[in-house]
Amino acid sequence: MTGVSRREGIGWATVQRLAKAGTAVFTQGWTAHDAGQPWGADEGFEAGGRAGHLDIDLAEPDAPAQLVDAAVAAIDHTLAVNVRATLLLVQAFAAAHAGNPGGRVILLTSGQGRGPMARELPYVASKAALAGLVTSLADHLAPRAITVNAVNPGPTDTGWASKAILEQATAAMPRGRWGTPDDAARLIAWLASEDSDWVTGQVIDSDGGFRYGGA
Repeated sequence: MTGVSRREGIGWATVQRLAKAGTAVFTQGWTAHDAGQPWGADEGFEAGGRAGHLDIDLAEPDAPAQLVDAAVAAIDHTLAVNVRATLLLVQAFAAAHAGNPGGRVILLTSGQGRGPMARELPYVASKAALAGLVTSLADHLAPRAITVNAVNPGPTDTGWASKAILEQATAAMPRGRWGTPDDAARLIAWLASEDSDWVTGQVIDSDGGFRYGGA
């Protein structure tokens, strides 16, 4: 979304409405332009684009390309953090593991394979990659006495969701509430325990029976 630099502007209002709907928006603004106008710059303004923000003058010939590159970099960042960093962490852990019983790798995925998440495509791609890696990682690390599993916690109230998203997801929860962090933590703790030693290569849904795709 371009033209996002003032709280009284159409760009800002549009971003707020999109954000309430759960859309990750990459924004652009040019505060220097506002600073030179009679109304002045919006002091303390923060764009709030969930996918990132770039303050750049689109009058410059190379600015449009820079803006698109920055938006693409936001996608790359999601994949780098959720996929590449995870693989490197698993690699480092496996290399340091002495081969004694009790080695555990527990990944957090999402419900991307159970229903559409059209507003979060970079996130979906990254979590789908993790879910797809579980079986192969489990097989590869089994000789080192390391189990590999993933948990899909479903909608979990960690303070990120807007009121509209909270209401929409709650309506699709059979028990009428979102998951809590402790709901996921209980399963993760079990997977980390000795009791789970015979469980590996699994993506486990612990989502309260969430009805993906609606109520």
